[in-house]
Amino acid sequence: MKKITQLFLITTAVILLGFDKPQKTTISPIQVVIDVSHGGTDAGAIKNGISEKQLVEALAKKIKSTNNDVRIHFTRNEDKTLTLQERTEYINSLKPDFVLSIHINANKDNTKSGLELYTSQENKFSDKSVEKANELRQKLLKHDFFKSSSVKTAPFYILKNSNAPAVIVELGFLTNENDYKYLTDSNSQDKIASSISEYLSELK
Repeated sequence: MKKITQLFLITTAVILLGFDKPQKTTISPIQVVIDVSHGGTDAGAIKNGISEKQLVEALAKKIKSTNNDVRIHFTRNEDKTLTLQERTEYINSLKPDFVLSIHINANKDNTKSGLELYTSQENKFSDKSVEKANELRQKLLKHDFFKSSSVKTAPFYILKNSNAPAVIVELGFLTNENDYKYLTDSNSQDKIASSISEYLSELK
């Protein structure tokens, strides 16, 4: 009888320990879509044979290669033409936590320079988009890349039709000599990519 009682107590203790054992939880990684703008027949801005589509593709790849904290998707992985609708449909199919569309600016006035960031008031996540745009802006300014205007609003297609917080960043002007030198320098590209990657790693 004594042995049976001891066996019962041991069995009960094992069961209770099993209940007390914390269950493993799987945390889904943050999903980010980087819209690699232009592509294919749409080269975007061009100067001295260097196009916007080439620069944003190089920067996007550098961002992804330096980031293991979030899951990054590209709207294009090759030099191909995509409509804005195709890009947005792909973005929404992924149900991302954040959308970042990367561009390089141009202007007839070659004194124009610096960063520009845009969000859309028509996006249902507009408040969150503005918040993220300001955070990214501060991260880039912290590393003294360019001067920057305050975050602007515009009814750009991808911004207003993405079902997630969405930001367009114009990383300087190809038409400005200083911006051009910075944007086409591999070491400078590494610094820009590192800062954006650092920001994405901090997303919650």
